[in-house]
Amino acid sequence: MSDFEMALQKSDRAVANAAVQTAIGRYTQEVQGMVFMAKQYPRDQYAAWDRIKTACQRKSLAEISQYSYPRAGEKVSGPSIRLAEVIAQNWGNMSYGVVELEQKAGESTAMAFAWDLETNTRVEKIFTVKHEIQKKGGVKKTLTDPRDIYELVANMGARRERACILAAVPKGVTDAALEACEKTLRSGDKDPLVDKIKKLLDKLKEVGVTKEMVEKRQGYKIDVFTAKDGVELQKIYNSLKDGMGKREDYFEVEKVVPPENDLEKEYEEHFKKTMVAEGQMTLEEANANGIK
Repeated sequence: MSDFEMALQKSDRAVANAAVQTAIGRYTQEVQGMVFMAKQYPRDQYAAWDRIKTACQRKSLAEISQYSYPRAGEKVSGPSIRLAEVIAQNWGNMSYGVVELEQKAGESTAMAFAWDLETNTRVEKIFTVKHEIQKKGGVKKTLTDPRDIYELVANMGARRERACILAAVPKGVTDAALEACEKTLRSGDKDPLVDKIKKLLDKLKEVGVTKEMVEKRQGYKIDVFTAKDGVELQKIYNSLKDGMGKREDYFEVEKVVPPENDLEKEYEEHFKKTMVAEGQMTLEEANANGIK
């Protein structure tokens, strides 16, 4: 390596280090500013609770305020990521989110965090996300588009972010918010039950759940569904939408079997590649013999 190339590398490293130090300095200043403002204007807990209670009176929030999924024969439920975010926003002096720390070799390392700037209570979770998704039939697809990777990391980080927020905010506040949402659902439901069930089925269809799967799970036709069934289905939808559970956790999902002609085509393609790779047949000969 020439002296010029070595000098150029040193120059590049110096520029990179300077950029990193500048970013760190800017972030440090921002943090100091947020902490200063939090100390100057501490939260009024009563006003904060009033804001949270008002938010929980909105039917749109109450409907997505909880998730529910089965685990080890029991039903696990709790506040959804959307409710956690509303609580953090209205509790005030909170910083929270998901940050990608590193991306390499087909995976990302990210951190979810929640920070009460007033009490200096900080909760964080570092996790790794492989750049792949599982499609129908158990087929895995590798992601290369930056936007797809970003959305995958954000989706996987949502549940960790939720856990961090709930750990940083007093449990009594969260429990009271859930109770307020339940009250809204009980008193503010003006739609006929049949319309509500239909809307839920439409939403479940978006995440791959059919009416037949729902009826089989509940054990009876939707014509006799009650309000309790509606609440349960809403929680299931919230869980599937937020990635807290999978369809297989709630419903019997039929395995997708490729059509027989597709299997035959796949076998012929594999046979052709093997014959060509072993030198027993040229590609032209394989095509001429009907192996396409």
